[in-house]
Amino acid sequence: MEYNLADLFESIVDTVPDREALVYLDHPGTGAERRLTYAQLDRAANRLAHHLGDQGIGPGDHVGLHLYNGVEYLQAVYACLKIRAVPVNVNYRYVEEELVYLYRDADLVALVFDAEFTERVAAAQPQTTKLRHLVRVGAPPPGAPEPQPAPVPLADAEAAGSPERGFGPRSAGDRIVIYTGGTTGMPKGVVWRHEDIFFSGMGGGAPTGEPVERPAELAERVAAGGDGLVFFPTPPLMHGTSTLTAFIAFHFGQKVVIHRKYVPEEVLRTIERERVTSVSLVGDAMLRPLVDALGGPLKGTDCSSLFSVSSSGAILSETVRAEFGALVPNAMLLNNFGSSESGFNGTATDDSGPERGFRLNVNSRTAVVDPVTYEPVAVGEPGRIALRGHVPLGYYNDPVKTAETFFEAHGDRWVLLGDMATVDERGVVTVLGRGSQCINSGGEKVYPEEVEQALKAHPDVYDALVAGVPDERWGHRVAAVVQLRDGADVLDVPGIQAHCRTRLAGYKIPRDVVFTDRIQRSPSGKADYRWAKAVVSGERGA
Repeated sequence: MEYNLADLFESIVDTVPDREALVYLDHPGTGAERRLTYAQLDRAANRLAHHLGDQGIGPGDHVGLHLYNGVEYLQAVYACLKIRAVPVNVNYRYVEEELVYLYRDADLVALVFDAEFTERVAAAQPQTTKLRHLVRVGAPPPGAPEPQPAPVPLADAEAAGSPERGFGPRSAGDRIVIYTGGTTGMPKGVVWRHEDIFFSGMGGGAPTGEPVERPAELAERVAAGGDGLVFFPTPPLMHGTSTLTAFIAFHFGQKVVIHRKYVPEEVLRTIERERVTSVSLVGDAMLRPLVDALGGPLKGTDCSSLFSVSSSGAILSETVRAEFGALVPNAMLLNNFGSSESGFNGTATDDSGPERGFRLNVNSRTAVVDPVTYEPVAVGEPGRIALRGHVPLGYYNDPVKTAETFFEAHGDRWVLLGDMATVDERGVVTVLGRGSQCINSGGEKVYPEEVEQALKAHPDVYDALVAGVPDERWGHRVAAVVQLRDGADVLDVPGIQAHCRTRLAGYKIPRDVVFTDRIQRSPSGKADYRWAKAVVSGERGA
């Protein structure tokens, strides 16, 4: 056995076949749920894998997953991995033009999609040349146009596929592709080898301890340990954070709970009902609604089972962390830092905040380097965060961006992230922000994330995004889009600016502030800076 994700999963299945692996809860209020043991999830994946194989889909073929959260998402991921096909996540918010781009760019030959997206698939599929097989989950809406070729219902695909394994040998070099839209630009497909993402994105079987030294050790640890941990990835599985969280839980032989969509009140009820121990989410956009519900309509919900709440992809603000800590003092709040290109890099220090910045205790494979020489920067000097060792092979179909982002130095493969940072004499890294979002105002560099943290420290500010606006004198000036809390006192631009002056240098203070009813973010909570720039520039209404 190698460090192959399908092999590793099957080794866990064979160790604890009757242990509950997955709990899926459908739309809130319907009461619909599915519970699968490890053996049941394995057989479901086998059936779909055999069906795909019977259609001529095999090693290296790309299969899109255009799905909401559900059993079918994880079933399809493992079905692909079992036959050495490559699962590719598809953002379910994409409309026709974006879908055509992704379907083409990813060279999809097959697609597993939810019936709600039938019309979009029917519009996009004819504009591709390689997409030739469709599997649909559920019944399409009445009157929706049918894609061609006609989709195979998942139930029929499962019925035709054997529940047994019978697959050929696999390798640590098999692929998985994670498409990431980031905060700007068209999505890019990050190409990972199984072994590399196992160690960099999943902690090597022990995210908080020593990684395994051989593949068989993973199942041995499960056999020697017990169960009782319940992992609850709350963002969409189409984003890497949630899928990797599910894989980590499976590698521990533990239970995964998923909801179809993120509804804060239902998340809290599920924490209480399923005795959830670990929740993953993305920033204030997902944690603040939980705080509001716990302090309001769901006050008294039993969250005593909760051991940790981890955020990645967006920073948790000081204010929200404090509010949640007061409500759920038994849970650790982990402000993690990572990306689709690097996996996990580190966790924020306890003193991270608007005054000192987003400070990280990074792992031994992370460094801050000069983006030209690739040498480590001196203490206090700005550079780019980079990770060495188990890193992706590059971006799919994009050799230029791959050459800009991935490099070799000192005998190691490295990935150069877009985040600017400094490092102090103790090795603590302070993240300044995304270089691509940096605002140059009169020669001074302003990183939006720092200003956003200061804005969100105001008790009446619910959320905020910051962008640069062209300025005749300074080149660019700092502008902000601000969403106030429900019921907040009237807060005007001078009030916002006065608050920021207690935390930021004068050149970082937002000169323009646009108030909005709702900040636009991705389904996982990531910032939508294109939207923010359009709003503060007056190109789009708030």
